[in-house]
Amino acid sequence: MVKKSEEAVPLVQILDEKGKIVNKGLKSSLTDEELVEMMKVLVWGRTVNERLILAGRQGRIGNLPPSEGQEASQLATLFAMNKTDFLFPTYRDVIPLVQHGMPMKNAILWYRGHVAANILPEDVHGLPAQVIIGSQYVQAAGLGMAYKRDGKDQVAMTYIGDGGSSQGDFYEGINFAGVFNAQTVFIVQNNKYGISVPREMQSKAGTLAQKAAAAGIPGIQVDGMDPLALYEVTKLAREYTMAGNGPVLIETLTYRFGPHTLSDDPTRYRSQEELDEWIKKDYMIRMKKYLTEKGIWTEEMEQDVIDATTKEVNDAIDAADNEPKQKVSELLSNVFEVPTPRIAKEIKMHQAKEEK
Repeated sequence: MVKKSEEAVPLVQILDEKGKIVNKGLKSSLTDEELVEMMKVLVWGRTVNERLILAGRQGRIGNLPPSEGQEASQLATLFAMNKTDFLFPTYRDVIPLVQHGMPMKNAILWYRGHVAANILPEDVHGLPAQVIIGSQYVQAAGLGMAYKRDGKDQVAMTYIGDGGSSQGDFYEGINFAGVFNAQTVFIVQNNKYGISVPREMQSKAGTLAQKAAAAGIPGIQVDGMDPLALYEVTKLAREYTMAGNGPVLIETLTYRFGPHTLSDDPTRYRSQEELDEWIKKDYMIRMKKYLTEKGIWTEEMEQDVIDATTKEVNDAIDAADNEPKQKVSELLSNVFEVPTPRIAKEIKMHQAKEEK
């Protein structure tokens, strides 16, 4: 029954919006040092978002899909993974990819649509951000299967939005991964809207996590504004799949404070009252309260992270400005390894123009 399947999906929370521990069973395993390190990563992520939004307004990058509000859903889950685990990000998850090892300069170039953004250092275990909705789920299933087959101590992890969970690739990915016990952790970032389409118009399912049941794999919901719960659930999911049990689907209940992209006007489809209620749930507020009461976080520490991150982003923008401009002939040459006759003709035509 649908009702029973909804009730069977647990919602995990450890830290509430007042910064108080409310867990009933699951506890945080993070030490004070690890809590501080996670907080630094979260402040870094929020600051990168703010600097990129500013750069977008200045015309220094392209059409940015900001993730302000859902950084914990991205970065606290990533915090539970190993650097050797493989990340398949969406277009809204470029910031986690940077945290996973991609140079910030590449992120700036990616937002500008420059091909050099996709040339990652060999030690970065991840692919460039995927724009095609849902295809990364199939890729993560395949790599997770390969890790399982080869006995690797590695996991494939990927994100998708609530709207993306309506794509055929979503089910195909979790179904394939389940059949072959792939070492994959699937994350659905339920930020309430697929562009302007509200979550309740995407699916009749009471939760998105319960869709895992159709593929025979575990599904779990977690408070996407609770970094402690996000970390623990992802850590347990990694341990579960590494024990040979197959993949896990995690739904994070989060919210994007800003627009879908900087060209979008969210006031057309959501109210200010709704936004205000979610801002009260912001992970930054609850983590600051919790860590400050523990005596391990200060405003000075936060400002140090903000200052260092601001410099990091500004330096990356300056470095990206010095990247050689793309030529049309180079763009066409990247379409196929062996150009079709028509494209080969166009390449020659543009090369002739570019040499003048």
